[in-house]
Amino acid sequence: MLSTRELAFVEIQVTYRVSPLDVAGILCHRLKDGHEQLLIRWRTLPASQTPSQAICSWHDLYELTSCMHLIQKYLENRQSSSKPTLKRKRPSPEDGLRKSRDSKFGNGHPTSVNGRSDSTNSRRSSSDAASEKIETPGVYNGVLERREGRVVATQSKHMGVVKVDATSLPTPEMVEQARISSTAQAERYIRLTFERKLKKLRWLRLENKVDSSAPSLDFSFITDYVTGKDVYRADPGSYEGCTEPCKSNMGSHIGCEWPRECKCLEYAAVNEDLLRREDPQLFQEYQQAKQNGDYIDITNLPKRFPYHVSKVEGKPQTLVPFYREERYPIYECNVNCRCGPVCKSRVVQKGRRVPLTIFQTANRGWGVYCDEDLIQGEFIDTYLGEIITNQEADRREQAGPKEKQSYLYSLDKFVDNVEDLTHENCYVVDGQYIGGPTRFINHCCEPNCRQYTVSYDKNNPRIYDIAFFAVHNIPAGTELTFDYQDKDEVEEDVAVRQREAARRDPANAGKQPCNCGARKCRGFLWE
Repeated sequence: MLSTRELAFVEIQVTYRVSPLDVAGILCHRLKDGHEQLLIRWRTLPASQTPSQAICSWHDLYELTSCMHLIQKYLENRQSSSKPTLKRKRPSPEDGLRKSRDSKFGNGHPTSVNGRSDSTNSRRSSSDAASEKIETPGVYNGVLERREGRVVATQSKHMGVVKVDATSLPTPEMVEQARISSTAQAERYIRLTFERKLKKLRWLRLENKVDSSAPSLDFSFITDYVTGKDVYRADPGSYEGCTEPCKSNMGSHIGCEWPRECKCLEYAAVNEDLLRREDPQLFQEYQQAKQNGDYIDITNLPKRFPYHVSKVEGKPQTLVPFYREERYPIYECNVNCRCGPVCKSRVVQKGRRVPLTIFQTANRGWGVYCDEDLIQGEFIDTYLGEIITNQEADRREQAGPKEKQSYLYSLDKFVDNVEDLTHENCYVVDGQYIGGPTRFINHCCEPNCRQYTVSYDKNNPRIYDIAFFAVHNIPAGTELTFDYQDKDEVEEDVAVRQREAARRDPANAGKQPCNCGARKCRGFLWE
């Protein structure tokens, strides 16, 4: 149940608050009269002014509701020195309480910036007692004003302004007070802020039974790709669609009744079994050309349909075994097709239909599970993010630390099969700061999900969806996983020998171990 302060945070718009654009950093925290406060350094310095003259001030959480991502980073930095974090590298190809206040405050007297006197008798704690012994002013090197709904810091020559060397903040006394001061209120605010982000998507929730943390507030949820600089994506109105209206039964619940003529299936996998039965001679010619590596015109050959429709009401469509096992590109009809909205090839483009939970795992950070049973071949969701050029992806990798977490996914499925498309000029999806819930799915060497290429625009091999399907039945509440390296499956005894050899190899010293716990675990997350 939410507390009164939490309800206020959700329901009440703050009248005066600090903009994150004005904050240069968060220096320290303390507990004052039962309320958590943070010491911020303002971004108000002209180029000629030294950081020692920076304006710093203490603020209650309700004034910093727009700065929760900065508070989250401050709390994480405090813990990072004693709690190492796991890193993930680039996958392989494929408001608060309203309170009135004076127009100017923080004049150097022992008054906190929210207008309460430091001597106010209120709830007490051990850290409150410590704060009485370490009395500090609310604002240093300037004054604060309320201006157009914002708290603004300005320089002042008023004699009452407390002047300090800002580089000396926080003082040792402040650091000691922070050590014994709770951050539970800030952690709840951070979690509430992230949960508000979740509301952009349906059937998505957050769960943490391990600690009080929340995923990064720098991450935002989107419902479609965002295109970056120098990336071209055709308008859906230009997609080539099929011209034949489909019947309602669509081939006895599996397939299209136009397996040869459907324009959307033009580049789909050839249905060799059907071709053998219908035209043995043409089948032989097709097989011979395939063995010789010759060009094959498959335009009028029968194609394989990707999805099966269950005759049991309420059961979802599933990926047929051929596509699930062979990983052949999947082509769906699009908005310009005459088949209509009941077309059975439209699965991924309709979006996620299953409820997901982002949860804190015991030893691998954040993960994802489904709140209901998934059946083999069921579509889960797509991987989203910003589509960027390969050159930009390289620049972002090089700009970050060597072991920086990376959420880059190369759109290189058609490299070597399409003229002029190479690993160097293909696009890349970056899901670090924007994306969907699949961004939080963890790796496993024996995964229960797998990623597939799904296209609604057959003429554009540069941009397509990366769709996750269940590779076998997954009970509700089971963590969803996929193989970051997308390796071919091997027998268990082979996997064990390879893992032991990898652990003995001196070249792997210092590499990040894999904690997936699978029988066929390769030992290390990245080779």
